[in-house]
Amino acid sequence: MANTFHLQIVTVDGLAYEGNVQRVTIRSVHGDLAILARHINYCTAVGMGTARVLMEDGTERTAACIGGMLSMMANECRLLPTTWEWSEDIDVERAQAAKARAEALLQQGGLSEERRILTEARLSRALVRIGSAKK
Repeated sequence: MANTFHLQIVTVDGLAYEGNVQRVTIRSVHGDLAILARHINYCTAVGMGTARVLMEDGTERTAACIGGMLSMMANECRLLPTTWEWSEDIDVERAQAAKARAEALLQQGGLSEERRILTEARLSRALVRIGSAKK
């Protein structure tokens, strides 16, 4: 199909996806980004948010994507996320528990600056997972 391109998603756990897709929408460190077929060569750091992949057959899959790198070269996209969880694989109860723990720590106060920053990052990751989960 002319309006597709090859996408490869590789995590530290291995290959999460490989195949042709119509579009990848992801949060980069500079803002939201949509990659389509024949996109210019491009490389960026990945931010934290819900990624959307429009599959070759027109269905859409979503995932929690946190950090990493994305490159588009010669109509091939490689995504190397730090964390990638397809929506259907997210353990919502676990994410909600992580959110509650982080919120409780932040509310109690008295955290060192380093501990506060780490706790806020944990809260952000939990919120991305909850928001990305298939309902």
